[in-house]
Amino acid sequence: MAAAPTATPYWLAAVVGFGAFMEVLDTSIANVSLSHIAGSLAASQEEATWVLTSYLVANAIILPMTGWLSNVIGRRRYYIASIILFTLASVLCGLAPSLPVLIVARVLQGLAGGALQPVSQAILSDAFPQSKRGTAMAIYAMAVICGPAIGPPLGGLITDTFSWHWIFLLNAPVGVLLAIAAFRLVHDSPAQLEAQRLRRTETFTVDYLGFALIVIGMGTLQIMLDKGQQEDWLDSGFIRGCLFVSVSALLALIVWELRHPHPIVNLRLLKNRNFATSNLLIFFMGMAMFGIIVLMPQFTQSVLGYSALDAGIVMSPGALLMFCMMPLAARVATKVEPRALISVGFVVFGAGLLVTAHFTSLGLAQHQLVLMRMAQVAGIAFLMVPINMLAYVGLPPSEGGNASALLNLMRNLGSGVGISLAVSWLSRGVQMHQAQLVDRVSLLDPAYQQTIATLGRRFDIDTAHAMIAGMVQKQAMVLAYIDDYHYFALLAFLIAPLIWFAKKPPADAPPPPLVH
Repeated sequence: MAAAPTATPYWLAAVVGFGAFMEVLDTSIANVSLSHIAGSLAASQEEATWVLTSYLVANAIILPMTGWLSNVIGRRRYYIASIILFTLASVLCGLAPSLPVLIVARVLQGLAGGALQPVSQAILSDAFPQSKRGTAMAIYAMAVICGPAIGPPLGGLITDTFSWHWIFLLNAPVGVLLAIAAFRLVHDSPAQLEAQRLRRTETFTVDYLGFALIVIGMGTLQIMLDKGQQEDWLDSGFIRGCLFVSVSALLALIVWELRHPHPIVNLRLLKNRNFATSNLLIFFMGMAMFGIIVLMPQFTQSVLGYSALDAGIVMSPGALLMFCMMPLAARVATKVEPRALISVGFVVFGAGLLVTAHFTSLGLAQHQLVLMRMAQVAGIAFLMVPINMLAYVGLPPSEGGNASALLNLMRNLGSGVGISLAVSWLSRGVQMHQAQLVDRVSLLDPAYQQTIATLGRRFDIDTAHAMIAGMVQKQAMVLAYIDDYHYFALLAFLIAPLIWFAKKPPADAPPPPLVH
């Protein structure tokens, strides 16, 4: 197999970028359709949430193994096979006659989709010369950034206009076109071909125990993160059991993989101080970034009464801003000390969250929400590029796939933790603030009596009391959202100094392969 032709890197970037976009989109597009899915398949709302959980669990299991699978199967074959399996699983999801069939299909979809992001990054890293990788990052980042913002409103629009089946069936024609394009454009690099040749000359061994420990450890961890708030965390025996199994399996995985001659996850890369620091940073960045992605749509829909489409309109300009800033960030990262740029990025990120917390109220107009969202994400573009620059400094080129798999895994874990924290803080914050506000709503309070009297002239007394209870509930929710933004802002400020544990990269360090 010849190396990738140099004349087609931008077409290649468009193809693999759209493949990653399709995968990211499917992590969130079904969120707003759960009630429709539950009603159509005669399932409860709680049972329908396994449509989301099954995909996330499968994704978490496969991510750390993508580098190993690329080396064993061949990056090109693995990528094309993943697109085909993802497309077939999407069709099966759309045609599923029952909830169990849909959940099995979502597991297959998650296993196939887990390869599309890290393998795409490795493909583009080989296809673009070092001087052009900043441009590749800008093209690829659009897919990763826009997916979470577009998913919920697009899912709501398709479900309302047609049916929930089409949020999955829509992948079929796109997947077929992507598979054809990938077959023509994607080729293994000379280094990848050499690695495969060497693999064929060696005795082939499969790290079965490592595989089993990943399945058990990552699967139970993702289930715990996804179901924790619903089960009331450690008050639930189920969650305590998941925590024990996950921690035990992951600790055993670390010990086993560090001793295995051909590990399925190359944890030895973490001996590189810059790579280890970058993994921590990408984890915390994922926590904060995906935590706040959950908050804004929930606030606009549950508090302000926006539709899913209107909530998506609020989120989209922020994604566009990040995409437009990516080329600038890539250029600045080559001229400014990466550690300083990352510290500034986290500080700007935290400041944007403080601005959001300060202005959050019931009287916000849509254009104000758009500006707040843009303030939140202004610093993120200046985090992704330099973190990747530091991550790959000092790593051998042959380990690019394994490094990309670990970074994607840490980002996904961080996003799972961030979403769980955001939901838990919000739920508990609403309860706390509601209890505090109710203490001040007293029949003996003159202001309360005056409000009841005013409302009583237009409505009956019971309706007036219900309206005041609704006001209290909404104010409690607003205060809880403000608290969440403060917590994530504090997290961003605390992370900023962490980057100085990394070594300063040499002046001739190559540009980062790709953004995560």
